[in-house]
Amino acid sequence: MRVATFNILHGRSPADDRVDVERYAAAVKSLDTDVLALQEVDRNQPRSANADLTAVAAEAMGAEEHRFVAALSGSPGATWMAATGDEQPDSAAYGIALLSRHPVLSWEVVRLSSTPTRVPMWFPGSRRPTMVRDEPRVAVAARIDAPHGEVTVVNTHLSFVSWWGRHQLRTVVRSLEGTDPVLLVGDLNMGLARAQAITGMLPLVDRATFPAHEPREQLDHVLARGQVGAVTAVDVPELPLSDHRALVVDLA
Repeated sequence: MRVATFNILHGRSPADDRVDVERYAAAVKSLDTDVLALQEVDRNQPRSANADLTAVAAEAMGAEEHRFVAALSGSPGATWMAATGDEQPDSAAYGIALLSRHPVLSWEVVRLSSTPTRVPMWFPGSRRPTMVRDEPRVAVAARIDAPHGEVTVVNTHLSFVSWWGRHQLRTVVRSLEGTDPVLLVGDLNMGLARAQAITGMLPLVDRATFPAHEPREQLDHVLARGQVGAVTAVDVPELPLSDHRALVVDLA
């Protein structure tokens, strides 16, 4: 089974600052994954041609099972609010997605609140920090009927605020109590050693994924608990979109 996680930057390429839906579909298809976790996913946003990027990815990889989960309802950077799960299917939203070529037996969503206070952020060109509040986050889990047995795959994208990301990750891990085997994947916005220490899970990949053109740190992870199979291959391809590399793992 091939599993991948990819922060797609809503399909935008830093090279030309555009979202080309066909380019995005070709990139997803090139990964040839059985299970794909996506972060920073748009639905019906003007900046990404009002496309449903989850549906585009599902068609490209041949995934009959897929779920988009909104973290924000509305448009990031403009008028938005925390998503509740009760939004209309075609409403403008932004969040994460999990896709599978194998049957999904059940889905679960875990909503992760934003930081309780504003935090300082330093932006390029600024001599003083700007006080910002991080956006709400979310995790989605699928219990997958894989060829060699059931496995739960969880996708999430955590806060860039270090101490709050730790809190969110612990919340996700608590939601998985009593569940094995598990693959926890996504953009955790932290390094491998810290992710392993917080989750108690086994990292399957130790490879830098960010920034895409010259990776220096690993923000994207595939962590395992229980018998998920042996790792037979790993790849971190640079694709023609996003500021992250995709992280791909083959499991025997």
